[in-house]
Amino acid sequence: MSTSPVPDASPDALFGAADIRELADVLGVRPTKQRGQNFVIDANTVRRIVRTAGVRPDDVVVEVGPGLGSLTLALLEAADRVVAVEIDDVLAGALPATVAARMPGRVDRFALVHSDAMRVTELPGPPPTALVANLPYNVAVPVLLHMLETFPSIERTLVMVQAEVADRLAAPPGSKVYGVPSVKANWYAEVKRAGSIGRNVFWPAPNVDSGLVSLVRRAEPLKTTAERREVFAVVDAAFAQRRKTLRAALAGWAGSAAAAETALVAAGVSPQARGESLSVEEFVRIAENKVQEDKVQENKVQEDKVQQQNSGDEESGQL
Repeated sequence: MSTSPVPDASPDALFGAADIRELADVLGVRPTKQRGQNFVIDANTVRRIVRTAGVRPDDVVVEVGPGLGSLTLALLEAADRVVAVEIDDVLAGALPATVAARMPGRVDRFALVHSDAMRVTELPGPPPTALVANLPYNVAVPVLLHMLETFPSIERTLVMVQAEVADRLAAPPGSKVYGVPSVKANWYAEVKRAGSIGRNVFWPAPNVDSGLVSLVRRAEPLKTTAERREVFAVVDAAFAQRRKTLRAALAGWAGSAAAAETALVAAGVSPQARGESLSVEEFVRIAENKVQEDKVQENKVQEDKVQQQNSGDEESGQL
């Protein structure tokens, strides 16, 4: 991997509003709500995103939903390599040509993956070190969590999402908007709001404001005997009925309200608390105690089976 400074791009390498609309016309592209497409048309905004992301000359950046390439070009100015994941057939087909035309000296530092990001399990080239993306609003959280889980080499992430989603991702326990995205994102990383983006830098202009969210992966994963899916199952159950106490909300997950209370008390969490007040570490402890209780029950069942088998053998011997 190269660590030398990235050569300066030509002054007109990045897209402006007229460039975006001209390219869209040539390609016959019209942004669709179905895929949450809103293209950034301001060069200063994409450079700000790259700067806020702290992209370094030795970074391998993965970008999800590059669209017409506004952010892609800015990332290529700063990073060692950029891998773009695009689901749209027309956009995926056009992006390599855009890079070649606008930044011919960086073509060998760019790779395209034509796929649904939710189905991506591997990427070409060296492992990615950063994720920087203007995520489609309608799938932002699932895509973000999938990428963090699938590529543990991603150390730093900066995503642009709907402002409301940004608030939820970065919300602390006790906040009104704290919920499933907050806890699951915090499982992987330290999360914080990193700024706001105005509507006028997009085409078409969205009906909502946008926000930047920074996620820095935990230096050490949370220490736990429970698996991620087991912890996430507790989180999902707790917020599925967020107005109920955890004793009631986790009854289905635990098997009964009494079993839920047992796991909560063992984890040092009040059965009368609600999910919105718990940190990710507390959800981890609840999952751990449920797992331990399950193992105790499994061992008891096995012991009963052995005893029954032994009793049957003794009876057979007496006949």
